Amino acid sequence: MIPAYFFRMAQAHARSVTAPRSATWLVSTGEWLFRRRSYLPLPLAVALLTVTWARTSDPWVRAGLGPLLVAAGEGLRLWSVRHIGTISRTRTDRLGPLVVTGPFQVVRNPLYLGNLLLWCGLGLSAGLVWMLPVIVAVLGFEYHAIVAWEESLLAARIGERYKEYAASVPRWSPTLTRLRAALSSSPGYSWRETFFSERGTILALAAGCLLFIATRWR
Repeated sequence: MIPAYFFRMAQAHARSVTAPRSATWLVSTGEWLFRRRSYLPLPLAVALLTVTWARTSDPWVRAGLGPLLVAAGEGLRLWSVRHIGTISRTRTDRLGPLVVTGPFQVVRNPLYLGNLLLWCGLGLSAGLVWMLPVIVAVLGFEYHAIVAWEESLLAARIGERYKEYAASVPRWSPTLTRLRAALSSSPGYSWRETFFSERGTILALAAGCLLFIATRWR
């Protein structure tokens, strides 16, 4: 956890920097969304469980590609959590040491990319292919705003070291040329610690699978 002193410094710095009103609005919105990020996607979950319009029954989509994307998303999250640790679960300010190993070597926000893959996979598993643009648009805006807020605090706290990192590692588009180095980098946490930290997401996925079986595969 970042001490309150540093957080106040970051807020003061952010207020002192002259920025376009739209950028200031985006950062403020990102802070609001971050603190409520756990339950903001619930309407999407309800839609995936209840909407039946234009639902495909193609098994290659529902039992193939959908679960594959879910597995890829959770795999990316597990890899990320093994490097960033329990700070990924905090409900206050996700500001700890600057992590530049593992997936953070190839993209700055692998956890959010993992979430996006998870939700797209769930959409396909529900047979709602047409909902993929909706999922990408809703979560894309949410994560874009949250990242704007997080990066403003990181730049204020860490300064040039973070700016150099941000200049060399893309925000959303992975740099695959660094993938081999990322895969061989040493994680900061054991698999036991990783699964314990990620238990909430894993349990939610398990519950989601049971609901899909009960409501979608009858």
